[in-house]
Amino acid sequence: MEWFKKNKKETKGPEESIREQEARSFTLPSKGVVMKVYLQNFKSLNKSFGYDYCEELLSLITAYLKEAAHGNVFRYIGVEFMIVLEDAREGQACDLAAQILERFGHVWTVWELDCVCSAQIGICSCPAYGADMTSVLKNLDAAVSAAEEYGSNQYAVFDSKLHEQVLRRQAIARYLQTALEKNEIEVRYRPTYSLKKGRFTRADSYMRIFIHGLGLIGAAEFMPIAEDSGQIRAVGYYALEDAGRLIARLMEEGKEFESICIPVSPLLMTQEDFIDKVEDVITRFHIPSGKLALELDDTALSSVYLNVNITMQELAHLGVELVLNHFGSGCVPVTGILDLPVNTVKLERMFVWQLETNPSCAAIAGGLIQIAKNLNIHIIAEGVETENQLNTLNGYECEYQQGFYYAPTMEKETLIKVLGCTPEESRITVEEEKKKMAR
Repeated sequence: MEWFKKNKKETKGPEESIREQEARSFTLPSKGVVMKVYLQNFKSLNKSFGYDYCEELLSLITAYLKEAAHGNVFRYIGVEFMIVLEDAREGQACDLAAQILERFGHVWTVWELDCVCSAQIGICSCPAYGADMTSVLKNLDAAVSAAEEYGSNQYAVFDSKLHEQVLRRQAIARYLQTALEKNEIEVRYRPTYSLKKGRFTRADSYMRIFIHGLGLIGAAEFMPIAEDSGQIRAVGYYALEDAGRLIARLMEEGKEFESICIPVSPLLMTQEDFIDKVEDVITRFHIPSGKLALELDDTALSSVYLNVNITMQELAHLGVELVLNHFGSGCVPVTGILDLPVNTVKLERMFVWQLETNPSCAAIAGGLIQIAKNLNIHIIAEGVETENQLNTLNGYECEYQQGFYYAPTMEKETLIKVLGCTPEESRITVEEEKKKMAR
């Protein structure tokens, strides 16, 4: 650790308060490395142990980081710390990150009370991947996000691979605005089979865009980018409007169907005008109660539970079917749905995929299906791809099923032909769609 001693900077003594550190700015090294340390679970610690305890814990962590990095530590925002290492190489920063994370693997003791605080670290070399503060901060955020994907107490280096991912995200964010203005976001729908009725009675929407040089980009990739770039309102309301038009047309043509469902970002649900927008679509397109369904990922309930719960109550009052995704994933306890106006749940597709290979998954899936039945809640099994999965689900009398075995996603015009039909009646149409997907 001689290098750290050599590059030690003058800092104030222990009397310097955390608030003073937070207000103090830091400068980028002309050559070196900047590290960002993010305390991952500090919010939950604050709830469990209280403000005073956590302020003391922050002081303890700050002192440790200063000792490890020999003073080059700055409290940045909230529970984020910046470590500036002038003239350091990337390998030296990685050694320091590993040392810091090893400490975070052990308990912290405050007032003779132990707690476990997790951390993530992002590393960015200057000026190789950031000659200015804005780019360095963005790159550190990307590195911390990459570290979070590996689990608790991990670090990630912003390198050429992450740089390509950032450029890809930027390209998608730029194109999203153009796609919205030119109506180039393609909305497709996947039909859902009803075991009870023996027909396709529902459908879920799926969005994608085509970007030259990148190809087809699905909603799973561009929706988080829309959230980060502030475009989620435009994208979300675009999908809502499209679903409203489709429902109106299905009604006009006398098609028999239960509902059309669109996935909704929890960020969109917390917008002040969200309920007004939904009510406006219902009114303009004369949508009967239960025909419009909104799907919410259950992970949202763990962070903004109160706000989303209130919004869900208002949506239920408007006659909107509420669908909870990833049922059984463990993000929210199964009992959590008892307090929510949920009409339908989606069985976590992991269980469906492992039905053939893991007997335990089959037992869990069967149990979850039975729980939904006992609660008078509809359940949809996603990701059905094989006949063995189908037979197992039928054995548990799973009410609704969807996946490539039944049908791929399809354009609106094709969906209109399929809805209300049996698999046999729509076989030719579905096979043509599958061939298109294979090209």
